[in-house]
Amino acid sequence: MTFIQKVKKLLNWSTRSSPHIDLNTELYQQLKPFRLPIILVVFMIMVGTLGYVIIDDFTLLDAVYQAGITFTTVGFGEISPISPAGRIFTITLIILGFGLFSFSIGILVEVLNKGQLVNIIKERQMLYKIARLKNHFVICHHNEITIELSKQFRENHIPFVVIDPRADIAKIALECKYPYFIQEDPHTEAALLKSYLSSAKGLITLSENTADNIAQIASTRLYEKEIGLKRPYYIITSATSNNDMTKLKKLGADRVISATKLMAERLRAMSLRPDMENMLEKLLYRKDAPIDMEEIKIPDHSWMRFKKLKEARLRDITNVSIVGIRDAKEIFLPMPKGDVLVGTGSKLLVIGTAESIRATKRIIRKKQKPEELRYV
Repeated sequence: MTFIQKVKKLLNWSTRSSPHIDLNTELYQQLKPFRLPIILVVFMIMVGTLGYVIIDDFTLLDAVYQAGITFTTVGFGEISPISPAGRIFTITLIILGFGLFSFSIGILVEVLNKGQLVNIIKERQMLYKIARLKNHFVICHHNEITIELSKQFRENHIPFVVIDPRADIAKIALECKYPYFIQEDPHTEAALLKSYLSSAKGLITLSENTADNIAQIASTRLYEKEIGLKRPYYIITSATSNNDMTKLKKLGADRVISATKLMAERLRAMSLRPDMENMLEKLLYRKDAPIDMEEIKIPDHSWMRFKKLKEARLRDITNVSIVGIRDAKEIFLPMPKGDVLVGTGSKLLVIGTAESIRATKRIIRKKQKPEELRYV
C-alpha cells in the first residue's frame, strides 16, 4: 500500500466505485462508424489550411480559421483578400465540406436508428449507479411478488437491483419504480457482475420455475467461492412444493418461502386467534409500527460472551425485552431466564422500539463492559 493510499484510508477517502463490466468495448464498437468521418474532417481542414498558405500566403492561424469557416460553410466571409485561384479552391472546399457533413449525418442517423448506442449509454450509466450500492439485495426475475417486495424495500430504504431477461424490462422498471435494473439472464456471470453482487448483502430468486431457482443458487454459490467472500450471501428463494423446498435448501438456499404454506399459516392464525393476528399486524408488520422485533447476533469480540443475560441489564439500559435466544447449534429457547448463559455465536431475539433496538446493538457490539451498567 502506497503512502497516498494509506492517507486516503486514514481520512476515510474513497474513490469512485467502478462496475465490474463497464461496456467500454461495446460502446467502442458502436462508435466505430464515426472514425472515417472524423478522419476526413481533420484531413480536409489540413488540406484547406495548406491551400490558403500556399495559394494566398495566409499566416498559419488565418489559414486554419479561413479553412474552418469555409469547410463548415458558416459564411463569415474572407478575412483577407483571396485570389481567383483561392476562390476556386474555396468553392471546392465548400462542396467537399457539404458532402462530408451530409455523409456524416447519414451515418449518425443510421446508428441512432438501430438504438443500440443509446441503450448501451443508458446501461453504462445504470452500471455506474449500481456500483455505488453497498449491502444491497439482488432480486432475480420480475413478477407480482417482485413488485410487492420492491414496494416494501423502497418504504424501508433497502437498496436493491432487479435482474430479468425480458426485452421490455426498462419499461417495466419505470412502471414498477425499480430504481436499478439489469436486462440479463440472472444466473449468468454477466448478470452477477453487472449487479455488483460482490458488494451485495444477499440474493432473492423468485422464478416460478424451480429449475431457474436451482441454477441461480448454484451460480451464486460458485461466484461466492471464486471471489473468496468471507461472509456468505444470504439467499432467499420460493418454492411451490415441500419436495422443491427440500432440494433448494440442500443446494444452498438460506430460506425457502412457500406462498401456499405462508397463506395457510396466516389463515390458521387469523382463524384461531384473530385479535392476536390483528395486533401483530399493527405492531410488527406496519412501516410506522411503534415496536419492532429483531434477532441480534453476539459478535466474537462482544463483552457479553459467557455472561448471563441478567448481567447485561438490557431491559434497564435500552428498554428492550429478550423473548428468545438461539445458540450456535440453532437451538431456540423461548422466554429465557436471567441465568441463561450467552455463548459464542448466540443470537438474541429482542422486542422494543426501533431506537431501543439500535441502542441494544451498540451495547452488544462493545468490546468492553459499557459505562451504563455502573448506573443501573
